[in-house]
Amino acid sequence: MNAFLVMAIMAITLSPAALGRRFRVSIPPEFQVLTILFVFAALFLGEIHSYYERIWWWDIALHTSSGLLMGILGFLLVYVLNESERVDIHMRPRFVAFFAFLFAVAVGALWEIFEFSMDQLVGSNMQKPMFADPSGLTDTMWDMIVNTLGALVICALGWWYTMRRKQSFIEAWIRKFIERNPHLFRL
Repeated sequence: MNAFLVMAIMAITLSPAALGRRFRVSIPPEFQVLTILFVFAALFLGEIHSYYERIWWWDIALHTSSGLLMGILGFLLVYVLNESERVDIHMRPRFVAFFAFLFAVAVGALWEIFEFSMDQLVGSNMQKPMFADPSGLTDTMWDMIVNTLGALVICALGWWYTMRRKQSFIEAWIRKFIERNPHLFRL
């Protein structure tokens, strides 16, 4: 199992570079670093070094941070749509924040469905029983709650910043993405 996880870590870590070359998309280093840190914390520390079992809040922290990261990704997706001349759409900051929030919550829910499916189909233990709940329901609910809270925090901050500054709070990263991928945009 550890060998499989190490191979998965390597594949996920190299995937941004491989996908970037395949689809001619340059992913900013900040996004790559955040992805690598998250994968390292989840798979290497969490699974291989048993942080999920040894540190009671490890799973909660990772699901909270995934809500934050997916919220940022949701903002990026809508921002790219807003800026692209290929798509005739212009969304208000309130909708951008709402979309980013729903995107992050939906990804979190899909992940929980994946965990449940893997536990049922192949007998894995992705839904770590918490608080003497052998069904995994408590783990799933806490995962969804903290993912939602993480998404809410980042989306509220993004909306607030957008309203005050009239630009996205991840403007620098998005600009880098656009500058490195001009073929995706007609600027």
